Amino acid sequence: MLMPGGLPASFAELLPLVLLAGVVGLDVVSFPQAMISRPIVGATLGGAFLGQPLAGLTCGAALECLALESLPVGASRYPEWGSASVVAGALAASHVTPTGMPAVGPFAMAVLVGILASWLGGISMVKHRQLIAHVARPRLPQLAAGSRSTVIGLQVFGMTADLLRGALVGLVMLLAAAPVVDIVHARWALRDDLSRAVVITCVAAVAAAAVWKDFHAISGTRRLFLLSLAVGTLVVILGA
Repeated sequence: MLMPGGLPASFAELLPLVLLAGVVGLDVVSFPQAMISRPIVGATLGGAFLGQPLAGLTCGAALECLALESLPVGASRYPEWGSASVVAGALAASHVTPTGMPAVGPFAMAVLVGILASWLGGISMVKHRQLIAHVARPRLPQLAAGSRSTVIGLQVFGMTADLLRGALVGLVMLLAAAPVVDIVHARWALRDDLSRAVVITCVAAVAAAAVWKDFHAISGTRRLFLLSLAVGTLVVILGA
């Protein structure tokens, strides 16, 4: 059974999507760091779980432009795009056009919710690190002695807690945002082309600023960018 917006109506039906948010959130730092937590991947998976991968991909591409601005390094604070992207992709897939593209209202809301969810996820990651430190502190003597069981126990605990953290972020944001997306979809009045143009212009501006900073900070970035642009353009032309 599906809600009018296309999202699962019962918790049992919502559970696979929530677990996906947990797994993708786990990939950000804990395991396996296989890049499935990138927005373009996570949102596509979120949309695919509702049978609308193109809608998820479209939303993920927009969020990927925003994620270029943040670089997760060490213990620094940064947005958690993994779980957030799954939520955004699912919301974008909840209302689609006959061509499989997300409806303009839900698309704009999905991008906004993705930003808010990434902010919430970033806070939850800080709390997760504090929890790990709290659990590890009484075990410092065992760790100093090289206790294998203590190390494995902390690793398993940390990854399990991180999985639950991502799943909880996904569940909270889906439950909170889904009714709002339905309302926005029913009342959205702006023209489709104008609505999409506003969203794309905003995310493109953020991506351009991020790339511009890389041009000045990382040697060879300009050549790699131009090469990638040329290859991508060629692929599009050949595939047209």
